Amino acid sequence: MAASFRRLLSLGSWLLVMLFFCGSLTEDAEDCSHLRLGQYLCKDPEIDEATQEPKNCRDGEAKVNCFPAPNITCRLSNGTEVQFSGSEVGFQKTISCRNVSGSSYKVAVALSLFLGWLGADRFYLGYPALGLLKFCTVGFCGIGTLIDFVLIAMQIVGPADGSDYIVDYYGARLTRLSITNETYRKPHQSL
Repeated sequence: MAASFRRLLSLGSWLLVMLFFCGSLTEDAEDCSHLRLGQYLCKDPEIDEATQEPKNCRDGEAKVNCFPAPNITCRLSNGTEVQFSGSEVGFQKTISCRNVSGSSYKVAVALSLFLGWLGADRFYLGYPALGLLKFCTVGFCGIGTLIDFVLIAMQIVGPADGSDYIVDYYGARLTRLSITNETYRKPHQSL
């Protein structure tokens, strides 16, 4: 009788441990933005025909709507838990985009090539003082015209407001790489 009581006590303790363990596996629903890849689908952003960038691009970022997969339960930003059917917006994801304001790369290069000696390229990009100086000095006797053409063609000189050029979808696009204090440099191993 004592052996059967011990077995029953042992079986009961195992059941309590299993219930506790299984209960700890069912956590509260997490925030929808923490879903794993494959648990949600984000729509493509709406693209502006003129700039080839998302229409809602602000400060280099755009938001797209993301839809959790069917039967996913997560917590919305207001704190309510929702089980999704796949057609409701669960969260918005931030994507990077280029800040463009209206200066075309092709127009800037053409102005620099043909009318750079009059300063038309600098006027177009929003540098009126340099444009006037180039106009009065006939493009710094041609040397400034050549230098500006190279700088604009390499996209080193851009619009004065700090935005990027409007570049055709199929055109060349320069991504500027820079080294900052956060850049990790791998030490060179001497042979």
